[in-house]
Amino acid sequence: MGKLEGKVAVITGGASGIGAATVRLFVSEGARVLIADMQEDKGRALAAELGETVAFHKVNVTREPEVKAAIETAVARWGRLDCLFNNAGFGGALGPLESISLQDFDMTFAVLVKGVFLGLKHAAPIMKRQRAGTILNTGSVAGLQAGIGPHVYSAAKAAVVHLTKSAALELADWGVRVNCICPGAIATPLAAGRPDAAPEHLDQLRRSMANAHPLGRVGEPEEIARAALWLASDDSSFVTGHALVVDGGMIAGRPWRKQPDLWRTPRPIRMYRLDND
Repeated sequence: MGKLEGKVAVITGGASGIGAATVRLFVSEGARVLIADMQEDKGRALAAELGETVAFHKVNVTREPEVKAAIETAVARWGRLDCLFNNAGFGGALGPLESISLQDFDMTFAVLVKGVFLGLKHAAPIMKRQRAGTILNTGSVAGLQAGIGPHVYSAAKAAVVHLTKSAALELADWGVRVNCICPGAIATPLAAGRPDAAPEHLDQLRRSMANAHPLGRVGEPEEIARAALWLASDDSSFVTGHALVVDGGMIAGRPWRKQPDLWRTPRPIRMYRLDND
């Protein structure tokens, strides 16, 4: 029996990258999954590939009626909602502060923060009635430490981390858990800055970002999917309000190989007498 046998999940941004990897893994573990995404061709193709336990619903997560409709569609089709993964995202506004338009700022927060809020808002009453369920949000190490991502993206992901913790405190009274995953650099079209990224673009990302992680490589979507599976399953039944960092050691500090030679070179300790003996 799979870890999610009989469970129902909605995954936003489920047509590609981390979302698609999570859809595949959840289905292999027994879940029925609704893919909620703007990428209709990719989403429908993935649903058709995986069979009748998967459905697609076109959703722009910045629009409340569409988020609400996706969640209601999953419940109408399968009778309940056990997991919502608020995963949809993009890189958002780029550049120095003075170059960022208000329109780009607002759009970044609309996708990355409002989209998460809307998912929470419309999943919460269903899970409260069930007195069970898990909600996952995609954060980022950029929301935990400055200097890793663009200004507005980093601020938005920090908001996601804090909203996760705040929502977890409310929903705990009904047995509903809320957590987020904070990835490092992952080989996805989003990280490559190209929604239609080809394999060679992802390979270039793997090469360019490898040294940013002490483990010496970027992460793969399947590795984040496995973290999502753990948080969505009963294996993490006593975990809520948590930001799970999956980053190859990125925010732990500077890789050992980049430390000064003085620190890494073995040498005898020079002892000094500390008394008058």
